This record gives sequence, structure tokens and C-alpha cells, in this order.
Amino acid sequence: MEEPVYDQDGFLADPTKWDEDTARLIASDDGIKELSKEHWTIVHFLRDHYLNGGLPAVRHVCHVNNFEDLCIPSLFSSVRSAWRIAGLPNPGEEAKAYM
Repeated sequence: MEEPVYDQDGFLADPTKWDEDTARLIASDDGIKELSKEHWTIVHFLRDHYLNGGLPAVRHVCHVNNFEDLCIPSLFSSVRSAWRIAGLPNPGEEAKAYM
């Protein structure tokens, strides 16, 4: 596996280089030892939603997947961590303020 390249804010520089091994590596760097079925559900939802239209609201991600309202902060260390593990690009300054 090729070592991932990150931008200055720690986001994957090229989202097309993402795969599940990369997700595991980023998760480990973020202190998540193992990605559960729930983690993968959120990661794949974030990727699919972003690649097909943009930034989903955190509560929407949880609601659509039948998880508790604040599922992302309870599964990941932060929304930023979930975004990084999903291999998505830097969302910009405004979005990062909400992460």
C-alpha cells in the first residue's frame, strides 16, 4: 500500500487514492483501533453523499442510517475524523469550523 499524502490540514490530498486500508490507517492515526460495521456505514455514506452532491448535515447522516442523533461524535473522535477516515478532501474553512 502506498503511503497516503495529506494536505496542510491533514485531509487526504487525493480522494481517488482512498481505499478501506487507507481508512484503517487514518482511523488508527486518529485513535480508532478498529472500524465497526457502524463506522463503515457512516464512512461509506459520507463518501457516497459527498461524491454525489456535497456536504451532508451530521444529524442527517445519523438519521438516514437509523443511528442516534449524535452518532458521529460517539463513533469517531469528531466529525473531522469521520471526514478524514472517509478520505474526503479538505471541506474548506467554513465547514471545518463546524467539525
